[in-house]
Amino acid sequence: MFVVSLTYKVDLTEVDKHISDHVAYLEKYYGEGNFIASGRKVPRTGGVILAQAESREKLNAILQEDPFYKADVATYEVTEFVPSKVGQDFESLAKVI
Repeated sequence: MFVVSLTYKVDLTEVDKHISDHVAYLEKYYGEGNFIASGRKVPRTGGVILAQAESREKLNAILQEDPFYKADVATYEVTEFVPSKVGQDFESLAKVI
């Protein structure tokens, strides 16, 4: 499992130009089972995606499809982790890997 932290490199007016395409990208990978949760940082300096992929290389390929990546409006920090304990109602997350 991976935590992807996006940090905007440009003004929000530039980011907002790509929001609808970014949302469509997110929907695609929710549909394929790669994205588990996502949302904006507070304050709005970027976003976070909780993701699963068969490898870091596969995740990198997925991230390179992001319209934010293509428009060079955000940087990406990826942290891989193995969930060893989860809260009630989230047991399926521990079985992702």
